Amino acid sequence: MPRAAILHVCLNVADASESIEFYEQLGFERSWQFTTADGETTNYYIADENGVELQLSETTGEEDFEMGSGWDHLALGVDDVDQTVETIGHYGIAEKPGTQPEAGAYTAFIEDPDGHLVELIEPLEVDESPEP
Repeated sequence: MPRAAILHVCLNVADASESIEFYEQLGFERSWQFTTADGETTNYYIADENGVELQLSETTGEEDFEMGSGWDHLALGVDDVDQTVETIGHYGIAEKPGTQPEAGAYTAFIEDPDGHLVELIEPLEVDESPEP
């Protein structure tokens, strides 16, 4: 059976510089970029520590995007949800930090500069001590 791996997710953005700065605060680093032959769109790639990339696509004149019902959110694992929200939550907090015991996680939802919903996930500490 063929195996697939996530290479990147593409987000349309109004201001690539602002979006890159936002995602760099989450630990992403610039990896490469290219501009389409017509010169209208520049695609910037930023990668996490595992090499998975976000493609931030900036097209001249496009500044407002409809998220649609097919897109929900981008989930990112972080070491500390509260610290991350404190650092970059000024873009918009859609759901305050809270425990999601069903998922075994502590999460929050924030918005990036273009309103894309980003879920921050921190694993909950699991008490593995034997019951008395």
